[in-house]
Amino acid sequence: AVYHGEVAALCDRARRLQATLPAAEALATFLRGMVDHIDAHEGLARTLATLMADRSSALAEGSRALEQAVTDLVTAAVRDGAVRDDVDPGSLMMVLHGIGAAHDRPDWRAEADGVITLVLDGLRRPL
Repeated sequence: AVYHGEVAALCDRARRLQATLPAAEALATFLRGMVDHIDAHEGLARTLATLMADRSSALAEGSRALEQAVTDLVTAAVRDGAVRDDVDPGSLMMVLHGIGAAHDRPDWRAEADGVITLVLDGLRRPL
């Protein structure tokens, strides 16, 4: 129940960001917020990592909902021309999975923020 509540809150946040910010900013804010969330909820990060590996689990529904929220953010950013049109939202989920899996690294937070910056730079549509 806690897991489902956390996922629902994250999905709601994605929808609120998409409704109130330009698409690229909404995506960036959501991804950076996911790092904050992973930092504050290490157990959830581990659960998400496990669920991404086991898509048949009863809890995998939450993982799919979260991936759909990311898909919606990416789709809006592509539609606005701010993000490349070859971006696979599943790849962003892998990035978040990797960040969560590396939570034990000594400089995890700084590295995680750097990875998100690198990803956001790579998502931008070339001028």
